[in-house]
Amino acid sequence: MSRTRAELHVVVLDYGSGNLRSAERAVARTGVRVTVTGDLDAARAADGLVVPGVGAFAACIRGLTAVGGQQLIADRRAAGRPTLAICVGHQVLFAEGVEHGDRAAGCGVWPGVVEQLHASRLPHMGWNTVRPPADSRLFAGVGQERFYFVHSYAVRTLPEAPGRQVTWAEHGGDRFVAGVEDGPVWSTQFHPEKSGDAGARLLDNWVATL
Repeated sequence: MSRTRAELHVVVLDYGSGNLRSAERAVARTGVRVTVTGDLDAARAADGLVVPGVGAFAACIRGLTAVGGQQLIADRRAAGRPTLAICVGHQVLFAEGVEHGDRAAGCGVWPGVVEQLHASRLPHMGWNTVRPPADSRLFAGVGQERFYFVHSYAVRTLPEAPGRQVTWAEHGGDRFVAGVEDGPVWSTQFHPEKSGDAGARLLDNWVATL
């Protein structure tokens, strides 16, 4: 028997990085119960996990590792339990990040290097369009909308793989990964919680998969 939205539980992972309360409020508007916590048992058992992130790649991966977040994401992925990562939370899912010449290993969920965009105007801050696959579930109904970005670093290449869908965006002539849907792990470089009605619809699309 399917459960109602009110019976679903989403955890926003608190690991010392991210717009926790704005993410909590945005996800709660979909009708699910939301908890902000660093408790790994609660995060592992939740119907959905949101991994936010702001700031530097290296600092975020250190914070995530310190609370056991890398293993948590791996465990949920292996169990087929949905996870949505946002901004630097999205970035740390990749293999490596390079900022100011410093390299830091990421979670390695996907291959790819997070590096500075080749654009004359940085950071990339404001509203931008994206190019999702035609059959994207995450972007269903909002593929032509604008979303809110705040970043100077991104992933430029991501190899094709069975079941993996990649959404692209462009800033200053530089193309980068704006979103990924890969089994139970989905992510966005932009902030859906700051993207108005389009972001709300995108979060609703994710919650619909729980």
